Parts: sequence; C-alpha cells; structure tokens
Amino acid sequence: MKPHLTYIKCDESHLDQLVEISKATFISAFQEQNNPDDFNTYIQQAFKREKLHRELLHPDTGFYFVYADALLVAYFKLNSLDAQTDLKFLESMELERIYVLQDFQGKQLGEQILQKIKSMAKAQRKTFLWLGVWERNTRAIQFYQRQGFEKFGTHPYFIGSDEQTDWLMRFELSTLYV
Repeated sequence: MKPHLTYIKCDESHLDQLVEISKATFISAFQEQNNPDDFNTYIQQAFKREKLHRELLHPDTGFYFVYADALLVAYFKLNSLDAQTDLKFLESMELERIYVLQDFQGKQLGEQILQKIKSMAKAQRKTFLWLGVWERNTRAIQFYQRQGFEKFGTHPYFIGSDEQTDWLMRFELSTLYV
C-alpha cells in the first residue's frame, strides 16, 4: 500500500530544514561518483543558506516538502518563467530538483510525487515539464523514461571544476487527462 503524501510549499520558516535536506539528499545520491574536492566545493556553493534563501524568495520558484504521515520524506523545486535555468518559455515548467531521502527510496514515492508535479504544472497551464538529469544517473533516466519523459538535448553541469553532462528531458502535459 502506497503511503498518503502531503505537500507543503516552503517559506522562510523552512530555510534551515531546506538547507539540511538539500545537502543530505545530494550527498547521498552523488558523493561516491565524484572527486571529493570538486564535490565539497559544489556542496558549499550550491547549498549555502544565503543562496537557498534567495532562491526561496524568487517569485517564480517553489520549493516543496513532501511528507508521508508526519515524516519529511522528500523535497522538490519547480521553476517557471525567468527562474528556469535553460529554457525560459511561458508554457514550460522546470523540475530542477526532486530528491527522496535515502531511507524512503524504493517505496514508489517518486512516482506519486511526479504525478503531483505534473498536475501542478498542468494547473498552471504549462504545456510541458522539463528537467536535467546527469547522463551517468541511469537509474533516474530510466525512471523518467518510464514516467513519459523523452530526451531532447544536453547541457553542461559543473560539480566544482568537473564539467559533466546532463540530459535534458521533457514531458508533454497534453498527454495528461485532468
């Protein structure tokens, strides 16, 4: 049985918890595959309290906590309009981050969360949802493909000074029946 999930849009009162979950999930997901110096540099820059605070206040960005019962199990970040990193179309929404805490992985939470995100994008009259995923993260790529995303390009992504490649993937929201 799938757990019932609830979603809370983060505000400034969630900042410290957002910094903590951002670091914890990224470290858990990628530390092993990266050069320690580059990785530590990235963590210090990408998840600085001040940086996340600025992002949290951006009117076209939304961070959301995901709870199963009363437990925080995941978070995601959505960008619209000028907050998007690559594409800046009125009709698109970027899923910049979606991370499930390690203890809750393998419980099909990602599918439920992604369905919620697709519904949120469609409710905002977006025609497609897009994201970037590391080309070496085959598990995530396969997950997104199973969820209907298709590769449409690539872009560089830096972990410290290490230039990596992300696949750009998109989901056509017109395929949803809401």
